Amino acid sequence: MIKLLVLDVDGCLTDGKIYYTNSGDEIKAFNVKDGLAINAWIKSGKKVAIITGRESKIVKKRADELRVDYLFQGVKDKLATLEKILEKENILLDEVAAIGDDLNDLKLLKAVKWAFAPKDAASKVLECVHTTLSSCGGKGAVREMIDRIFEKENFNMEDLWL
Repeated sequence: MIKLLVLDVDGCLTDGKIYYTNSGDEIKAFNVKDGLAINAWIKSGKKVAIITGRESKIVKKRADELRVDYLFQGVKDKLATLEKILEKENILLDEVAAIGDDLNDLKLLKAVKWAFAPKDAASKVLECVHTTLSSCGGKGAVREMIDRIFEKENFNMEDLWL
């Protein structure tokens, strides 16, 4: 059973584009369907960690809004960060699913029980994951990932809202 989801941001929760305004503000777009699925995951009693290589106030705002359990930004070694979470939560790598899209995600993706990638991920990532999603990053890939895990575990997400 998967107890913890590890999510990358740029290219997974977003389409990987970063916009800057003339005043220097950063803009990212998040998919509402991903958010609903993350909320369902948390409501079902499971944990979520966002581990990203960049730092952004927008990501913090989104993580807070979704009540994500763990947010780590500016991370160089994502697997080392995950291992600290696992120790704190008493969770095994065999109870972790993760989504990533680029080379800085490879080490983590190779270590977890179920590794996912959006269909537009880097080719080296697509070669190493267990599941390539039909959705692109920022276009419902995280929702598709969560749907697949819930389906495999015979959990009906709709029950959370009935």
